[in-house]
Amino acid sequence: MLTVLKTTLAAASWLAASLPATAALQMDGVALEESVQVAGKNLKLNGAGISMRMIFKVYALGLYLPNRQETSREVLQGDGPKRLLIAMLRDVSGTEFNDELRQYAVTESASVPAHILDNMMRLGQAIERQSNGLRKGDTLTLDWVPGTGTMVELNNKPLTAPLRDMAFYKALLNIWLGDRPADSGLKMKLLGQATELRSALRD
Repeated sequence: MLTVLKTTLAAASWLAASLPATAALQMDGVALEESVQVAGKNLKLNGAGISMRMIFKVYALGLYLPNRQETSREVLQGDGPKRLLIAMLRDVSGTEFNDELRQYAVTESASVPAHILDNMMRLGQAIERQSNGLRKGDTLTLDWVPGTGTMVELNNKPLTAPLRDMAFYKALLNIWLGDRPADSGLKMKLLGQATELRSALRD
């Protein structure tokens, strides 16, 4: 009986070792996990893509949600925690990052309340204070945690105090998912609508 048990356990161990690890979506050398934990909840990778500036790849972006959503409205109205994960593919200075957010604030100032724009500027200034800015390989996470607010971490270290306004997090989402997204192609990928990503995310 003991011999049979040992044989069975050995076979099970061999099988577990031979199985592939949980698959991750590869984006230009960056591995985006299929699921992450935020506020004790399991979030699934809803979609991902690469932001381009002219011919340069700047960052890979992943959107994590409790349940898969295919429209911006569903994402914005959905309850529960969320994550935007930005994985840098090239160096971006803190000043450059802050300037981009400032430009967004100027463009949207007519439709976005002042206190939300203030939070946007606070985020940009926190990045600008980093002596090296954002470097290739850095990971910036923007998490919405119900009851706490927007949690911002750079390489798993808090960058700001929680920004306590769901409207602010929706404004962040709107940069990529709004009616005038920074990149319409990237918007489709975050919503899992791009053909090459649809099968990868749902297999």
